[in-house]
Amino acid sequence: MAGELFDFEGPQGYQLAGRLERPDDALRGWAVFAHCFTCGKDSLAATRITRALAAAGIGVLRFDFAGLGASGGSFADSFAADVADLVAAGQAMQAAGRPPTLLVGHSLGGAAVLKAAGAMPDVRAVATIGAPFDVAHVLHQFAPASLQAIADDGQAEVLLAGRPFVVRQSFVQDLGRHDAARYIGTLKRPLLVMHSPRDGTVDIANAAQVFGAAKHPKSFISLDDADHLLTRRADADYAAAMIAAWAARYLPTGTA
Repeated sequence: MAGELFDFEGPQGYQLAGRLERPDDALRGWAVFAHCFTCGKDSLAATRITRALAAAGIGVLRFDFAGLGASGGSFADSFAADVADLVAAGQAMQAAGRPPTLLVGHSLGGAAVLKAAGAMPDVRAVATIGAPFDVAHVLHQFAPASLQAIADDGQAEVLLAGRPFVVRQSFVQDLGRHDAARYIGTLKRPLLVMHSPRDGTVDIANAAQVFGAAKHPKSFISLDDADHLLTRRADADYAAAMIAAWAARYLPTGTA
């Protein structure tokens, strides 16, 4: 498989750093992958899943959301900003002659693709992995003292996944503005929900809420004993294989 850098301009003028994973053989279609909160495009799950999808014939763009990895902009500006970055990614792919027809999102990235799909008319199918139903779920990762500091000072440096990040009050406030039931219910795309019943970060109940809010056609695949970040290669490869098989009927085969 051949990988290549794919940087593009974000909606606020900053540069977003991406990488394309291209199949070695016949290309079945293009996808965009949205990574989990704080993870980045080079996380184990993002790298393994996108490469496995490429091996199955699906070219994939994975990119760093604003303020993460090599991307410009500010981290945790708002959930809406992540959604706008996803839409910009699709537009950049379209302009490059690689129009994405599949969106795949992991954790908060899964919530973002559910929201972004409504603004991406060429997308034919959406798959989520360990996605929260309520995007405010991400605040469970914040210590109470950190949330209080953000409320008092407008922003604060918080530890997330063992790393320091500056989070602003605008991000916390924005999380409460998104009606997941509405935009999932009006998705109008085939949806694949994947979740582990042993997920210790985003409870399996979230998958039931996402699935319940969606209209048919919709499918659910259990990731059995996988952890939230899919740190075992076998779990990431399994998730990618299931997405590729499920998405086959929705991809424009023979895409150049």
